[in-house]
Amino acid sequence: MKPFTRADRVGGLIQGALSGILHKKIKDPRLEMTVITSVQMSRDLKSARIFFSTSTGSKKSREEASDGFQSAMGYIKRTLASELGLRYMPEIKFFYDESFDYGEHIDNVFKSIEDLKD
Repeated sequence: MKPFTRADRVGGLIQGALSGILHKKIKDPRLEMTVITSVQMSRDLKSARIFFSTSTGSKKSREEASDGFQSAMGYIKRTLASELGLRYMPEIKFFYDESFDYGEHIDNVFKSIEDLKD
């Protein structure tokens, strides 16, 4: 059995290429402090769910980054298509990755428990 599926490999390629595009080619201030955390591809490679995180994690920065991705969607798809050379460019959708916020929440819960012990 293969350790990684083709969808996993293509997702990794998209994540790397998109990270490079964000930091080198897109000048939108809404996307300056945005990081691509993961890419989940469908098995048929026709759609990609791209998860991102922002440095502040505030609701305002989340919404601004989401708007920035929507406005740059055409450019991102064209650039990814030319860099990756895939036969079919998947439909991409951007989602905020809430795992960092949840981890911070759990950390705060543990800290409050420790404070109660003291």
